[in-house]
Amino acid sequence: MDGSPSRRRHASGFTFTLRLRPSSLGVGTSRPATRLEATGTAPGPVDRRPGGSIATPRSSGDPTRVGVLLLNLGGPETGKDVEGFLYNLFADPDIIRLPPLLSPLQSLVALLISKRRAPKSREAYDSIGGGSPILQYTRAQADLMVSSLEDRHGIVARAYIGMRYWYPFTEEALDEIRRDGINALVVLPMYPQFSISTSGSSLRVLQEEFAKRSDLYGPHRMFHTVIPSWYDRPGYVRSVANLIRLELDSFTPEEIEEGTSESQPVPRHVLFSAHGVPASYIDAGDPYRDQIEDCVERIRALLPGEEDGVKVHLSFQSRVGPVEWLRPYTDDVLPSLGEQGVKNLVVVPISFVSEHIETLEEIDIEYRELALESGITNWRRTPALNTDASFIDEIADMVAEALNGPSQSITEACVANNVDNLALESVSSHMEISSAGVGGVGYDDALAGRARLRRVTRCHQGPIHGDSNDGLRHGEE
Repeated sequence: MDGSPSRRRHASGFTFTLRLRPSSLGVGTSRPATRLEATGTAPGPVDRRPGGSIATPRSSGDPTRVGVLLLNLGGPETGKDVEGFLYNLFADPDIIRLPPLLSPLQSLVALLISKRRAPKSREAYDSIGGGSPILQYTRAQADLMVSSLEDRHGIVARAYIGMRYWYPFTEEALDEIRRDGINALVVLPMYPQFSISTSGSSLRVLQEEFAKRSDLYGPHRMFHTVIPSWYDRPGYVRSVANLIRLELDSFTPEEIEEGTSESQPVPRHVLFSAHGVPASYIDAGDPYRDQIEDCVERIRALLPGEEDGVKVHLSFQSRVGPVEWLRPYTDDVLPSLGEQGVKNLVVVPISFVSEHIETLEEIDIEYRELALESGITNWRRTPALNTDASFIDEIADMVAEALNGPSQSITEACVANNVDNLALESVSSHMEISSAGVGGVGYDDALAGRARLRRVTRCHQGPIHGDSNDGLRHGEE
C-alpha cells in the first residue's frame, strides 16, 4: 500500500493524516447495465485453482478471470491491534460525524477517542480470547463459497477479503485483484442489510479507488457488479429460521411449563437484536431500518406463531453517544420482557453473519447477564451463520446470479441507497458516533458499568443459576 492520504492506515505508533474524500458521488464507474457471463468451459485447459480461466468474453479473446470481493468490518486480532483498529474506525466520517467546521480535525478526534477507549475495548476483547475472530470466519466463508461456486455452478473464481478498519484492508485486496488479472469482479458486502455506516462506508472506499484509477478499474479493464444487500434472499431467510427453530426446539417440557403463566400465556420468545444506527441516518435516507424490519417479518413467517407458543420481538443494540438511536434498545427490552414474565428467550443477532465482539461479548456476556438479572431464566442465543452449509450455498448462488444478470456499479449502488445524502450534508449539528459493529467500543457505558458490577458481585457470591453450562466465568476479568 502506498502512503497517499486516502490509503493511510494506522498500524503501530500513531501517525495520522487527513483522509481526502471526493465531495460528491458524481465520479465513478457508472455505466449502462451489462451482463458478466460466466460458464464452466474455457478455450484450452481449465485452471481448476481459484482464479483460473473460466470463459471467453464476447468482446475479447482474453479469458475471463472471476473474482469475488467480500467486504467486512475487520477487527483486531490481538490486544496490541486494538488502539490502531479504533483509530481507523473513528477516522471514518461515516462512523463519527463532525460538524463541517470541525471536519479537518477528524484524525485528531479519532486519535483522542481511540486512546481513551482502547483500555476498555481491550478488556472486552480479552474476555473473548484476546482478539476478534471475524477474519477467520470471513476467510472460511470465502474458501467454502469458492468451492460451492465450482461444485454447484461450474464457476472457478478467486475470493478476496477487504476489511474496512483492519488488515487485510480493501486497498490491499484491490492490489491482489489487479496482480491476479481479475477482469470480472463481484463485490459482496457481508452485511445482509444495507446501511450507510457499514456497506455504504466500505463501498465508498472502492468508489474512491475506482475513480482515482479508472485506467486499472474502468470497464475497459474490469467489469464489476455489486450485491448491495441480500436480507430478502430466500436461502438466507431459511438459514436463519432453521437456526432459530433448533433453539426453540431445545426448550424442555419443564422450561415450557415454567414459561407459561396467566400473565404470560406465550411460553417461548424470540428477540431479534439488530445493530443500531443513529436515528438521523434513517431520516437522511438510510434504508437499514426498513430492511431489518422486512427481514424479520420474512423470518417470522417461517417460525411458529403465537398460537403455537412463540412470540417475536425486535430491538437494536450497541448505541453510543448522546444522540437518539434506533429504538427500542435491547438493554431496555430485556428488563421489559422479564417484567412481563418471560422465562424462555432465544436471542438472534440478525445483523451479523459471523461471530465477533458484539455477539461473543455484548450479547453473550453483557446482555445475557442483564436478562438473567431481569428474571429470564432460560437463555438461548442462535449462532451467527458462520459456515452454515445452506448459507454458504446461498452466497455462492448470489454470486453466480450476479455474474449472469444486469450489473450494478459501485456508484449506482451508493446512489440507490442514499449514501450521498450523508456525503453532502451533515445530518446533525452534534457529533454522531456509530459503532458500526464494534461491541466493547460502542456499547452503552451505563450497561457496561452495571455488568462489571454484577460480575464483581458474583465473584464473591458464586455463579448464577444456569451459568455452569455455557463456559462463562463471570468472576474472572
